[in-house]
Amino acid sequence: MSDTPVVRVEDVHRSFGTGTSATHVLRGIDLKVEKSELVALYGPSGSGKTTLLNLIGALDRPNEGAISVCGEDILRMGEGKRTRLRSKRIGFIFQNHTLMPTYTALENIDITLRLSGLWFLERRRRAKATLDMMGLSAWSSHMPEELSGGQRQRVAIGRALAMYPALVLADEPTSGLDMRMARRILTMFREIAQQRGTAFLIVSHDPMIMEYVDRAFDLNDGKLTAREKHPPTATPQPVVEMEHTSI
Repeated sequence: MSDTPVVRVEDVHRSFGTGTSATHVLRGIDLKVEKSELVALYGPSGSGKTTLLNLIGALDRPNEGAISVCGEDILRMGEGKRTRLRSKRIGFIFQNHTLMPTYTALENIDITLRLSGLWFLERRRRAKATLDMMGLSAWSSHMPEELSGGQRQRVAIGRALAMYPALVLADEPTSGLDMRMARRILTMFREIAQQRGTAFLIVSHDPMIMEYVDRAFDLNDGKLTAREKHPPTATPQPVVEMEHTSI
């Protein structure tokens, strides 16, 4: 692993509100995520998991503490530099898909790649290859309203992976997927981490994810605690092979 973690979080606090009415969501969080590593984050609803992802993704700022991504202190960045970091180095998989309703599946991936400055032919190559990898090439011209919930989720996952990001922040990535598809996607995460060195931080309630990650933590009362990871009885495999078009 690299000497410099992809993510370093040190003594991070985040509260909302002021004075005696303040809600303290994160209370001194420390976390490192290395290159090629998959890390899972568990906890009850409202425990601050998404808040922590937003802080690491430079979408929010902590009240106290330090956060670096790819060796850069994101709290010292201006908004322009934070935007560039998000568009080039961080792939986001949001729980509610956040697809553009007036764009096709292909265009939803293309528009994100456009923000990273790629030229047109490379954007289209990556977008088509990603949809192939997601098993969605036949739906490339479909609008989000014409796709099932699981298909929309796969477009959202593909949109993040097509960027070739150093870090993927995934909020409930298997939500809306059946077990076979969830296993396919998690196997794909594992392969991409190994092949590209991408780091994954995955927020979930799904216990199956434990089979695929390197480490896992529970977030309760604003504190992280390591979760003991038992090795699976067998190497996890996708139930049905997906197309593995290189992207």
